[in-house]
Amino acid sequence: MWLALVPIAVLVAMLALVIKVFGSDAIEGGSQIALLVASSVAALLAVTVCRCKWSSIENAIVDNIHTSASAIIILLLIGAIAGTWMFSGVVPTLMYYGLQIIHPSVFLAVACLICAVVAIVTGSSWTTIATIGVALIGVGEAQGYSEGWVAGAIISGAYFGDKVSALSDTTVLASSTARVPLFEHIKYMSITTIPSFILALIVFLVVSLTHKFDASVQMAELSEVLKNNFNISAWLLLVPAVTMVLIAKKLPALVTLFLSVVMACVAMVVMQPEIVKIVGGNGEFSTFRALMSVCSTSTSIDTGNSVINELVATSGMKGMLNTIWLVLCAMCFGGVMVGSGMLSALTQLFAKFVYRTASVVASTLATGVVANLVTADQYISIIITGNAFRELYAKRGLEARLLSRSVEDTATVTSVLVPWNSCGMAQSTVLGVATLTYLPYCLFNLISPLMSLIVAIVDYKIYRKEPQE
Repeated sequence: MWLALVPIAVLVAMLALVIKVFGSDAIEGGSQIALLVASSVAALLAVTVCRCKWSSIENAIVDNIHTSASAIIILLLIGAIAGTWMFSGVVPTLMYYGLQIIHPSVFLAVACLICAVVAIVTGSSWTTIATIGVALIGVGEAQGYSEGWVAGAIISGAYFGDKVSALSDTTVLASSTARVPLFEHIKYMSITTIPSFILALIVFLVVSLTHKFDASVQMAELSEVLKNNFNISAWLLLVPAVTMVLIAKKLPALVTLFLSVVMACVAMVVMQPEIVKIVGGNGEFSTFRALMSVCSTSTSIDTGNSVINELVATSGMKGMLNTIWLVLCAMCFGGVMVGSGMLSALTQLFAKFVYRTASVVASTLATGVVANLVTADQYISIIITGNAFRELYAKRGLEARLLSRSVEDTATVTSVLVPWNSCGMAQSTVLGVATLTYLPYCLFNLISPLMSLIVAIVDYKIYRKEPQE
């Protein structure tokens, strides 16, 4: 067990240095190198001290990467959706209608809802916070709300939407790490996620009702910019509506996401001809060039408003490459830890304190929080926690989807609450609000782990199967 802690210690030390040097840009290469260095240390110890065969370690790495293959393709499709939904006018239409219903007396609750909807359709809490969140933080402060409350509502909505969206990279990562079908994972996760979000919304609504202020001018300006640059139409809502129907029909995630990209491409050509000309330029292949660019690479237009410019700027599939790179490196680290038996040794440490289902879930939740504290990255926390407990859940006869839900209820939502975590640093920088300032007001992020533990304690819909030997 103590030998198994050495690669973990190396990883923590390397990540701490990377975060200190690169900050929120750590995911662009630094974190990946840290994982490979830790993987090398683990492999060296496995071969020299544990006398493991290199072929066993290499096979474990290959098997680990094999399990993430479908997730990698899904991540690429998510990048394509982010671009096509934006430039087809789907996201701008949702934004436009959402801005029309904001009123000071319900601002926090509505802001939370808008961020949730945008995060669901984009699959990204970071994009939501960096775009509509930036707009809402200024409006909220202008209406007299404290920056902590506004940031808390924005982050709560964005992370709820991120968790329940089939387009979210963290949701895909958590389900694939625990080896649970994506839509089964989302459905089972709703047992804890939806009640947590409703409780947070109630509190935000109560607080909102105590404020009376008017900042409709800025919201009207943003709405006008969206209307002037995009063809806003209720017909565009058919794209997310049909996507939701496909999800409800339980089609394979790859099929659903691909069809969603196709629908958005058609909508872009039909509904946004001016955008097609701007992105694709002139010539007989301008439409083809526009569609390929929006799906695959960084694309932006100048709307005359800096906030809207940030909103409509997308990275396509190219924007997912850093995440895919990180996943591959993390899978190498996990493969070495599994193939050498080090991960089993660490899991046995947790198993000593596990007697009931609630204690299994509690150990998983605690590990997710600690992993965010020591690794400073939500992706690594998801992978480490999922891999560490997968065998333990199987031995206890607990379904893998309970593991994937427990991982998401902590590793995903608590990352933004850690000041030195890449998520905490990114969101505090984007919103201009210190992490410790908004932490007490991120109600969904705080309630979610507690709700997961409560559900486990009362044994609500905790399904069991024959334990594995």
